Amino acid sequence: MKLRLIIFINKLITKICKLFKKNGSVYPGYIIYDVLRQKKILENIKYPKYVIAVTGSSGKGSTTELINYILTKKGYDVCYNKNGSNGVLAATTLILNNCNSKGEFLHEVLLLECDERHLKLIFGKNKMTHLIITNMTRDQPARHGNSDIVFADVLKGIGNNTKLIINADDPLVNRLKYTHKNEVIRYGIGKTKDSYIGSASDLVDYAYCPKCNRKLIYDYYHYGHIGNFHCPICDFKRGNVDFEATDVNLEKKKAKINGKSVLLDKNVLYAVYYTIAAYALCKTIGVEDKDILDVLNENKHESKRGKISSFDGRKLISLESKNENNLSYYQSIKYITDQPGKKSIIIGFNNVSRRHPHNDISWLWDIKFELLNCKNIDKIYCIGRFRYDVAARLSFAGIEEDKLILVDDLERIPDEVREKSVGDIYTMCCIELTGILKRMLEENDENGNG
Repeated sequence: MKLRLIIFINKLITKICKLFKKNGSVYPGYIIYDVLRQKKILENIKYPKYVIAVTGSSGKGSTTELINYILTKKGYDVCYNKNGSNGVLAATTLILNNCNSKGEFLHEVLLLECDERHLKLIFGKNKMTHLIITNMTRDQPARHGNSDIVFADVLKGIGNNTKLIINADDPLVNRLKYTHKNEVIRYGIGKTKDSYIGSASDLVDYAYCPKCNRKLIYDYYHYGHIGNFHCPICDFKRGNVDFEATDVNLEKKKAKINGKSVLLDKNVLYAVYYTIAAYALCKTIGVEDKDILDVLNENKHESKRGKISSFDGRKLISLESKNENNLSYYQSIKYITDQPGKKSIIIGFNNVSRRHPHNDISWLWDIKFELLNCKNIDKIYCIGRFRYDVAARLSFAGIEEDKLILVDDLERIPDEVREKSVGDIYTMCCIELTGILKRMLEENDENGNG
């Protein structure tokens, strides 16, 4: 009886939120979980055959989107958190809204992008059938501390019956190969033309063997501490994996997974990671190789990030870099600097965190902004509430003063970019500013100001 009532309340509050034109993805869960104190309610749900969670410091949203795209195309009935809200309150809202009054989940597949620290709160143990772990890197340091703390929290949500699909290129995640009692599927990327010997940064988050504490030896790095490694003393190593991407050609957006050619929806390395993770998961639950490849090679899936539009006859590429995550910014910066021709950049954010009140910005000093010291970058516009902090960091990175422009009024951005810069335009902003900027630039162009 209590379960029926809770489900009814959740659905009623969701309808009220929609009536008032609110998103309603979190508030109903807040009422159930925090106000009514029903913190164990999700344990009473009758879940479907496939309960798939995707977690990690970065890449979980794109991975979830691609998995949903493949499974839906192949006829699976999938329910997933499309809006990206990935905490326990959002999960409570979503799951209860998709149950009947008896607490039976109404879809064939429950697919959730999950916050690393909330995974154990959402499922408890033995609820997930499959869990993908994309990576564990330095992320939201004011909240998380370090990646070992986050990893320990992830472990609390993993039951013995859960099948793991893990990024073996991350030594912290790869530990599960040696400790998890159920099946562990491992994926990774082979050496590419951009792989390098010797770390390109002092900011390596994980450098020592978890079994014997000796410093790991890397055959090559992809970025950060992600690469091919082995311990010089014990048997801990990346080694061979179940699903490996090779022949990576980012310019042509192509790669091979276990020798089979696939198209990528974006020409960046992390697109290879979420493609191979989605491939591994779909294959693990029984989707045939041919069916997965057919969907991937249609090349109709639109990447969640890096969307391309135009302004003033120039390309406008929106990169939603994740705040408090230096490797997310590194990959965006690397992508920008790898592109040919002149370019201008708009960078900034209004809030450090959407979920937590702290505004620690020390992570800005972990980012390799020094990579932006190149001749083909024309202007860098600093916007948002922390524009002076960003500009100060860029100045310390050696960026020439005449390239840095601080813009206090966002409405000035279209004219500033049109009149004072050249080349393609790249934005590295928080989600809020990305949406505002894109809308302003497009409207300004449509009004004949281009």
